[in-house]
Amino acid sequence: MLHTRTPWLRAAAPVAVLALSLTACGPKQDAAVSTTGSATDGEQTSAEAAARTGTEPTGPEGGDGALASGQSGTGPYREESGKITYEVAAQKVRVGTEADAKKMVQDPKNANGLVAATAYVKYTNKGPGVVTGLAKVANGAAFYADGQRGGLLIGTPGNLPGCEDPVDIDDWRVGESHVICQTYMIPKGAKSLEVRWTADGAAAPLVWKFTPTD
Repeated sequence: MLHTRTPWLRAAAPVAVLALSLTACGPKQDAAVSTTGSATDGEQTSAEAAARTGTEPTGPEGGDGALASGQSGTGPYREESGKITYEVAAQKVRVGTEADAKKMVQDPKNANGLVAATAYVKYTNKGPGVVTGLAKVANGAAFYADGQRGGLLIGTPGNLPGCEDPVDIDDWRVGESHVICQTYMIPKGAKSLEVRWTADGAAAPLVWKFTPTD
């Protein structure tokens, strides 16, 4: 499921412009913008992951094939309060316009040829305990467009329609679900979009594929 050319990201612009960090995507950046493209807490190379112990993520195809939008897989993620097993489902992706993207960066020229895409991912705590403190599970997520990793936008608000801000999630109990959204800069016109989530210690991520439609 995918929606394009929608105005929802305009609500994010006023906050995002104040505190942006763009990684691993697009043309040259402002001095305040990182281009290192370092992996998130949950995303590792296969060699790094293989050296660690953990439970492989599982899904309808054993975690090796792509899942459809809304389909879920499971895997562990280490939170400050301990290792938690999560059920994870990428629900949808919403892609904006280049004009929207230009409003979300300090220098509009840095968004030339880019659009902002928001991934909606539902996480369900399957136990064994309560997640206390700031949940980190969304750090295991990443976004790819035509095989290129998107740049995560830091500073976009968590109050987009249908999204929750991890800062507002207290004592995440077993059985509770929350939809956490992340916004990325990706090349305009990308044909293949993927949301990936890597469980703690996993050699391969769960993958959801989306196809843009005009």
